[in-house]
Amino acid sequence: MVRVFPARLPFTPRGWQGHSQGYQPSPTMRIRDDKFQTFSRGTAAVPLVCVRARKTHSYGIFYGHNPLNFAFNVILVDLILIILITRTVRFLLKPLVQPRLVSELIGGIIIGPSLLGQSKSFTNTMFPLYSNFVLRNIGVMGFMLFVFISGVKMDLGLLKRTGKKHICIALSSVFGPLIVVIIVALIIRKSMNEELAKLSSIGAIASSMSVAAFPIHYAVLQELNLLSSEVGSMALSIALISDSIRMNFLVVCEAMKQGEVAVQGSIWYLISLVILVAFSVTAIRRAMMWIIEKTPEGESVDQFYVVAILMLVFVMGFLTDMFGIAIAQGPFWLGLLIPNGPPLGATLVERSETIIMEIIMPCSFAFIGLYTDFSAMTEAGWSTLGPLFALVISGFLSKFLSTLVAAIMVAVPSRDSVALSLVLSLRGQVELIIYVHWVDTNIIQLPSFAMLIFLTTVLTGTLTPLISVFYDPTKPYVVNKRRTIQHTPSDTELRILLCIQDKESVPSLVNLLEFSHPTVNNPFSVYAFHLVELIGRANPLFIEHQNQEQKDLSSIFPDSEIIHHALKLYQERRDDCVKLYFFTASTAKRTMYQDVFKLALISKAAIIIIPFGKNCVGDMATEHWGAGQQSINTNVLANAPCSVGLLVDKAHRWHLPLSRSFRGATHKFIVLFLGGADCREALAYADRMVGNPNVSLTVTRFISSNSEGDDEREKKLDDGLVTWFWVKNEANERVIYREVVVRNGADTVSAIQAMTEENYYHLWIVGRKQGMNPRLLEGLSTWTENQEELGIIGDYVSSTDFVAADSVLVVQQQILRGQGATISAPSPSFMRRMFC
Repeated sequence: MVRVFPARLPFTPRGWQGHSQGYQPSPTMRIRDDKFQTFSRGTAAVPLVCVRARKTHSYGIFYGHNPLNFAFNVILVDLILIILITRTVRFLLKPLVQPRLVSELIGGIIIGPSLLGQSKSFTNTMFPLYSNFVLRNIGVMGFMLFVFISGVKMDLGLLKRTGKKHICIALSSVFGPLIVVIIVALIIRKSMNEELAKLSSIGAIASSMSVAAFPIHYAVLQELNLLSSEVGSMALSIALISDSIRMNFLVVCEAMKQGEVAVQGSIWYLISLVILVAFSVTAIRRAMMWIIEKTPEGESVDQFYVVAILMLVFVMGFLTDMFGIAIAQGPFWLGLLIPNGPPLGATLVERSETIIMEIIMPCSFAFIGLYTDFSAMTEAGWSTLGPLFALVISGFLSKFLSTLVAAIMVAVPSRDSVALSLVLSLRGQVELIIYVHWVDTNIIQLPSFAMLIFLTTVLTGTLTPLISVFYDPTKPYVVNKRRTIQHTPSDTELRILLCIQDKESVPSLVNLLEFSHPTVNNPFSVYAFHLVELIGRANPLFIEHQNQEQKDLSSIFPDSEIIHHALKLYQERRDDCVKLYFFTASTAKRTMYQDVFKLALISKAAIIIIPFGKNCVGDMATEHWGAGQQSINTNVLANAPCSVGLLVDKAHRWHLPLSRSFRGATHKFIVLFLGGADCREALAYADRMVGNPNVSLTVTRFISSNSEGDDEREKKLDDGLVTWFWVKNEANERVIYREVVVRNGADTVSAIQAMTEENYYHLWIVGRKQGMNPRLLEGLSTWTENQEELGIIGDYVSSTDFVAADSVLVVQQQILRGQGATISAPSPSFMRRMFC
């Protein structure tokens, strides 16, 4: 038998403030009524009990050993149980648009004393004292690593680029609730307990209620696909300003708390803070810049430096705890000192974020859940919890209203203002650390802690779905004016937006531009948009290269300089008829389409060209853009403010320089016209290519036998455009027009196969599917795998089995509001369907 002290662990977790204070006297111990009692900040009287020491490993169940009687096995089972429960809750709550934070909080509460922990046998078996101790410390390390990664992603340079509108809203959203909470606290101060009534405690609670931290805003906006939206960008900028204010509030409140114990304690706290910050800004920042200089351009940071930096996270946590500074403050400062984005910030996030968020952070929420006992709230009563509840609710309401009023005053639309106010009122992981710190410093007790966890879960779980109700990120991009090639006069400027993910797709796009035949009478304005996945930073970037030197961006986006140079060479050859504008966006893949729409509206583009990324090498096909409803292709097709073209490059010939592969040779293009708006747009685009003397064009129109399945309105529109095209090109020997009568999809495919036997066509131009006669496609829907993006015919001719094509251009005409999309776009949220 081994005596273990304490038997019932006192609640002394490490939050923003650690429990080892280097400058305070050591705890004393004395015997009173046969019990040991300690006197130290954050600890309570605990009894001395005896527990049986457990072995770490068993010989196996075949020796009659119960695995749960051994320490190592219990800890492993705890980790598995925690991860399974949080994952299950996330899966169940996903249809209700609940953020990850809420799911993980509920998962932690489930294993705590509020639910499963009510069973003593469950607690003694699954979470004995040693397991509880291990999980608690892993949970604290999880919070440390979380704030570190959050700091790495934050871009403090954004503070220099924030406008007056953002500063106005930020100041109002911070100081409005700060003043209200302080006033409410002073009014009800007599009803508070001694610790809560202290000025330092009131200041700490008021500052926490007035400033919501950056990480929760970023996480929720990312989950709702709003990072690149107008409200998302504004919220991140305001949150960054608020976080800067919060760090100052935190220092002041902590110094006040230290001063309550002894004046010299406050002085030593400030001295140690200044020394640590000075060392970090000078030595550590220079070391990070040295690592970046040592990393070859375009490559990841060496693994040795990654491990060294992660070790430095724990060193900073140890130093801040030793000096009496909040334990998570050091890792957060370290994260801020690391330049975000590639190479260093991106490498750190890529190699550590998954294990931190998926393995370690569930232990942090388990740590919170194990100390959240809702029954303690009932035992404490309203007289104990009422004052703190009043402060929290007054802080939330005043923050929401202060943000809303300020946003409306600076001319933010009303629904956007409501959504912005909801985002900035969210509570998150940083607030959880602060609550733990309040218990550690005796500002609140366990019943109040349970109430704060309950309010955080309810408020965040309620506000997040409401954001989707009030704000639709695609609404600003819906236009009622025609922006198509068909409706752009041939003697006016044609504006084209090229979406470029990597340098490999540039040759194909340049060749397509050349075949589109810009002339002095029909000039092109080309808006090249380099899309880069957001890694290692939280704030999306939207860069106009005309206003920024290219050399300043080469270190951040290595491919940008190559892409810009290649397009510039093409523009210089066509300087009299082509204008080139270059942009770069760094954002999450799920929200790239919002940046595409933003630039499409700014440029007033008639068509967006996107490389589909289906590069065929032998029998292999790879897709760089991804597939599914959340891919950029699907989202652009569903909500684009203009026409869209998906370019599938199947052969390496289109990757050769234009002067070697195309110039001086005749290339055969073919249009498959199956009727409908998309095919009309495809024919209008092909008509522009006919002006190129190196292009011969074949137009094949498919007609349903006995006009079965024809839509009269669509057929009249088709007849009108086809007649116009034929009259215009009747004398052109490089244009061939033919009609094929088919009865079903099988006849359509047979006719296409017959065309491949007659000629080899370098480019196949097809409409996607809008307005097509379904009889022409009957029986083909089961043959294709990418029909949601390319359409049935587009996917068929771009498949690896269809070898008679170098490239395929699938065209979709702009879908105006009220016409209805013809794509399975991401469905509206559950809450929006309920309330709107």
